[in-house]
Amino acid sequence: MTKKPKLSFWDIWNMNVGFLGIQFSFGLQQTAINPIFSFLGALPEELPILNLAGPVTGLLVQPIIGALSDKTWSPKWGRRKPYFLIGAVIGSLCLFAFPYSPSLWFAVGLLWILDVGNNMAMEPYRAFVGDKLPEKQLTMGYQMQSLFVGAGIVLANASIFIFQDWFADPSGDTTQGIPTWLYYSFFLGAILSVVTILWSVLKTPEIPPTEQELKTLEAERKEPFLTRLQTPFNEIASAVKLMPKFMWQLSAVYLFQWYALFIYWQYITPLFQESMGYDGAQALGQAAKMSTTYNITTIIVALLLVPITMRFGGKKTYAGSLFGTGAALLVIPFITDPITVLFPMILFGIGWAAMMGIPYSMVSKIVPQERRGVYMGILNMMIVIPMGIETVTFGPIMKHLLGGSAINAILFGGVFFIIAAILSLRLKPKAK
Repeated sequence: MTKKPKLSFWDIWNMNVGFLGIQFSFGLQQTAINPIFSFLGALPEELPILNLAGPVTGLLVQPIIGALSDKTWSPKWGRRKPYFLIGAVIGSLCLFAFPYSPSLWFAVGLLWILDVGNNMAMEPYRAFVGDKLPEKQLTMGYQMQSLFVGAGIVLANASIFIFQDWFADPSGDTTQGIPTWLYYSFFLGAILSVVTILWSVLKTPEIPPTEQELKTLEAERKEPFLTRLQTPFNEIASAVKLMPKFMWQLSAVYLFQWYALFIYWQYITPLFQESMGYDGAQALGQAAKMSTTYNITTIIVALLLVPITMRFGGKKTYAGSLFGTGAALLVIPFITDPITVLFPMILFGIGWAAMMGIPYSMVSKIVPQERRGVYMGILNMMIVIPMGIETVTFGPIMKHLLGGSAINAILFGGVFFIIAAILSLRLKPKAK
């Protein structure tokens, strides 16, 4: 195994800059996609199923790309870089096209393609950090990713309400139902997706495989096409069979955590229409401010969580963050002042910073280095499966159990976060 040199702060910074563009796109998905669906005629109970693209593409694309990247090496392009570069280009093209959606189903189709691109970029990037850093720097590496998660989403959401303020037509000018001021956020995201990825690609060399790893890769390239085609699926099946006990424990936490997060992203805009009497555009602007607030918090606390995690352990830090996130969702529906409602997002932001860094650091330390790509893909399967469950189950829950109320939906999400926090206290990070 090649000994990994300790990297400087700025080396780790440059390595993770590409996450800014990926997360700008993700931020638009969080805040703007569902309102666009609503602008194009979607009903509230239809929003979960219209978001099925994320879970399905994540379930299929991330582990496959992870397995493929484990078996890839190019002296010029590296192991992980080709995948997140291609993913960034696909995402960029979709972001340019999204505001021109002529119908609801066109927008839904674009979301599927956008999610394929984002998932191609996301998973290899997680493995990329694990490949480069020695174990003692893994927490720093993944929390730096968490910082750029926050920064990308802050920029995405800030662009929404800034462009709304600058370019909104007082008469309510829209094209095909989509406000024209929203176009600029998508254009900015399309540019950042490619530019930031290129920054990391050009600034950060990958660690080449050992001589033995190269021999193994060369032998695999000589295998018949059908055998090579089956390899990623065989790798995934084998990895799941041998998966560390800790990852099974984490999957229970993720079930409630990510189910709740998907509810929040889908219903935070309708919440403000219900609790504050806003119209669709006003509610979207308020939701963007909420997201901006919690992601600014994420930027501030992401690296501060490194010494906290080192002192108190990843499990306790993670559990506390989930309790705080749950508490935030339980109070937001009862606040009707547009400024005061931003304060609970500080707790949400601390939770988001922990969610985007701590689990990846814990998993990266216990999985085999040569299979880190496929295991990061499986970890992301644990994210998208709860999202998929939410898309097919929450619509009926929303309609029949929660009375179609966005307030009740957000409260439901808060309860699920508390359950996730309780389950996280049972994690055993050293369980292999």
